[in-house]
Formats: sequence, C-alpha cells, structure tokens
Amino acid sequence: MTPEAFVEIFQEALYMVLVMVCVIVIPGLLIGLVVAVFQAATSINEQTLSFLPRLVITLVALMVFGHMMTRMLMDYFHRIIEHIPQILY
Repeated sequence: MTPEAFVEIFQEALYMVLVMVCVIVIPGLLIGLVVAVFQAATSINEQTLSFLPRLVITLVALMVFGHMMTRMLMDYFHRIIEHIPQILY
C-alpha cells in the first residue's frame, strides 16, 4: 500500500466523520442557543428546559439524515472493498 493511497482513504474517512457529526450536532447547538436566549430573556433557570428540545432535535436529525449517513458509510466500505486488490499489489 502506497502512502498516497493510505492518505486518500484516511482523508475520505475523516471527511465522512466530520459530515456525520455536523449533521447531528449542529441542529442541537442551534436549538440550545435558542433555548438559552429564551431562558435569559425570561429569567427561567430550569436545567431540564434546555435538555428536552436538544434531545428531540437530535433524534429528529438522526431520523431525517440517518438514511444519508448509512448510504455514505455503505458507499465508502464498498469502495474500500473494491480497492483491496489494488492496495495489496
């Protein structure tokens, strides 16, 4: 296996991880910001108020983008399996 092939595989894997994490985390961060502004404006200091909306949004993001993330992983693993003979020789 040449170093270039390893770097290309590793770079693609890191990009995939970055996309998948952002798809899940960014909606939760945005809703957390909205809830924090609401809590600051109304002086409500309830810890559980910020947890439930973030949990719901994260679950919705997983339901909406789960198919895309699964498809990305399957395509990546198919490409790796197809390139095994080229990598070994």
